[in-house]
Amino acid sequence: MKFLSAVVLSTLAASVSGFAPATPLNLPSTCRAHSPVSQLNMVAEDAKVVLVTGASRGLGAAIAKEIGSHGHKIVVNYAGSEAKALEVVEEIKKLGGDAIAVQADCSDLDSIKNMFKTIVDEFGSCDVLINNAGITKDGLVPRMKKEQWTSVIDTNLSGVFYTSQAFYNLNAKKKMSEGAGRIINISSIVGQIGQTGQANYSAAKAGVIGLAKSNAREFAARGVTVNVICPGFIKSDMTDELSEETAAYYLNQIPLRRMGTPEEVAGMARFLALDPAAGYITGHSFNVDGGIAIGQ
Repeated sequence: MKFLSAVVLSTLAASVSGFAPATPLNLPSTCRAHSPVSQLNMVAEDAKVVLVTGASRGLGAAIAKEIGSHGHKIVVNYAGSEAKALEVVEEIKKLGGDAIAVQADCSDLDSIKNMFKTIVDEFGSCDVLINNAGITKDGLVPRMKKEQWTSVIDTNLSGVFYTSQAFYNLNAKKKMSEGAGRIINISSIVGQIGQTGQANYSAAKAGVIGLAKSNAREFAARGVTVNVICPGFIKSDMTDELSEETAAYYLNQIPLRRMGTPEEVAGMARFLALDPAAGYITGHSFNVDGGIAIGQ
């Protein structure tokens, strides 16, 4: 059990280091937008509106800041800490972008609909969706409770479906020549290779990959692309807490012999979200994992 605990901790710290903290499932089906003095006049007229779910910390915050630093308008979605979300908003503005923070429970359909209404009211549209929000509730299968299973599936898989559906319905009205939109789902190598103690999380992340492939086929008719990023072991506060023995064990499994950085994942997200060269890419998964899942 001591080894299992290390495995679970390592996976949490690495493959989901960028995800928001556990999302309370009892949030009201509403959302709130917090927009300190707008800086819309400081960004380009052709700036994209980019929604990043679970963006108040970790990998989501890194993605939001990376894209915002290129002068775009970022919607920082959060479920829990308003203060942390507003910190990310202010950092984006200092980097030259514009941003608002919007509270919404990504496992709740009504909350998601309200979030998109808020985005349209504030920014007029939403051009890019980055599905990053997720939770973990680990346990071995024989002892996993129903709530552990359903809450992770509801947030990590159903939530991606709901947000993708709302995004597509908004952007399907655009002309294909205008660039109808892009969706990037943040999955995990755990969805490709599995993980002891994370049957719920692994199933959800594998489902996100399958969902992206199906959505890519459906949404292509309206010019919306859908792709997936699968992070591996990413450096975070939690990985810093690993024992030297445990860290060495996992580093030995990584061909590049190091952990990745949030900025490396964020760079891939920026490419898929904004670069013209990514306009002809859809339905594919891109690993940022140092080679640990080669062949998957």
